[in-house]
Amino acid sequence: MSRGGAGPVGPGRPRGPSGGQAARTPFVLLVVGLLAGGLISLLLLNSALNEGSFQLTRLKKETTALTDEEQALQRDVDAYSAPDALQRRAQELGMVPGGSPVFIGPDGKVTGTAAVAESPSPGAPAAVSPAASPAVSGTPSAPAGTAPQSPPPPTPAGPGPAASSPQPGPQPTPNPGR
Repeated sequence: MSRGGAGPVGPGRPRGPSGGQAARTPFVLLVVGLLAGGLISLLLLNSALNEGSFQLTRLKKETTALTDEEQALQRDVDAYSAPDALQRRAQELGMVPGGSPVFIGPDGKVTGTAAVAESPSPGAPAAVSPAASPAVSGTPSAPAGTAPQSPPPPTPAGPGPAASSPQPGPQPTPNPGR
């Protein structure tokens, strides 16, 4: 036997480079398996993040659309609640502006003059401004303890000339787009 580089060859010891490769195979498979598992988990994580990103984009678009719809509805509400629109709608329903108000003070005195509200002429606008309404006087127009005159009860609308009176009862009107 020589004392050179190789040891004694026997049945219990592996020979040559194939013995070292056989011991490395499980380690290499373990490393390849860990790398493959890491790549697959990274791919799944990336897919989940992309799905969340798409959902976030969709929700942002939906929020923008709903905000636009809310603003459009608010514009409609503002248009319907404008004083001129309310006045026009009230006239369509047959309502007339009230006259001067009558007040009952804490001491029971009645101030102002009660009057029946009359419909304005068809061609004239029915706007009532504070300057155009009669002033409320500080003296009572009726003795204390007496009620002001009440307006006559409305006549029922029936067929004939009474049905075309300028103060018809409430009439249904088409709902504007809703």
